[in-house]
Amino acid sequence: MNPVVDKDTSVAGIKPNAKLRCVSPSYYAGGGGINVSRAIKKLGGESLCIYVAGGPTGSHLQQLVSDDDIAQEVISIEGWTRDNLSVTDTITNLQYRFGVPGPYVKEEEWQCVLKLLEERLHIGDYLVASGKLPPGVPTDFYVKISKITDKIGAKLILDTSGVALLPSMKAKIYMMKPNLGELSILCGVDFISAFELESLSKKFLEQNNCEVLVVSMGAKGALLATKDVTEHVLAPTVQQKSTIGAGDSMVAGMVLSLSKGRSLIEMVKYGVACGTAATIHPGTQLCTKTDADNLYNWIKENTVKNNIKKCMN
Repeated sequence: MNPVVDKDTSVAGIKPNAKLRCVSPSYYAGGGGINVSRAIKKLGGESLCIYVAGGPTGSHLQQLVSDDDIAQEVISIEGWTRDNLSVTDTITNLQYRFGVPGPYVKEEEWQCVLKLLEERLHIGDYLVASGKLPPGVPTDFYVKISKITDKIGAKLILDTSGVALLPSMKAKIYMMKPNLGELSILCGVDFISAFELESLSKKFLEQNNCEVLVVSMGAKGALLATKDVTEHVLAPTVQQKSTIGAGDSMVAGMVLSLSKGRSLIEMVKYGVACGTAATIHPGTQLCTKTDADNLYNWIKENTVKNNIKKCMN
């Protein structure tokens, strides 16, 4: 609902009140759901990417998605699609990310999204609803979507933040992927320690209509929680170049795994591998299948080793 054209560049040293000569920028189609579709494509899967777009940046965005050979359905809006900028200082290797608000989306425009979903969704489909909502879209928009997925028999995978986070808890959700900060908001606490994570995750599942909870923990991996199971999946240590799109790559890996019939724990392992793989590359390049598969094999091997150690202890 709030896509973006991501512009990525670099410069040798960032300082105020000076003309900074950057290298020629690279452009990427961005926003949570679009990043998920891009990552699915990189992993060898297919998806239908549905988003709103308007103005010259909206046209640029459509071309970028087309260049990635991704099937798309675009709902035209009057407002101009936003563009974000990320700049890497090659001297310090620090990245600076500049984000702007999305355009105002009129009621008749976001209603078109709901109508399109009713036409395109089929029983058994996975619908990934990802990202913050732009101005004009009601905070319970994802609840409206969940009514459609529930009626059709599709499964809603939700990854949102901001003003939509708490209102979305009235939705019927198959899988939710908050980070630690978002889970703390959902649970009404200021901070979640390692000792509280499992109990709070269980409490969340008891209080909300959500079947599967996957808490992303950055470099520490992720926690899988259902009413019957909790399991922590460790992430491999890598040299990070950018964290942009890591969470979206993780969601892509998980939904692709689900579509292939993998178990929930294997789903999370592959998701962590994909999220970690995205951090190896600069800018918004997301994961690659080769990196994701290699890291997935590492996670599987080390999970077995850790389980053996636990049994011996």
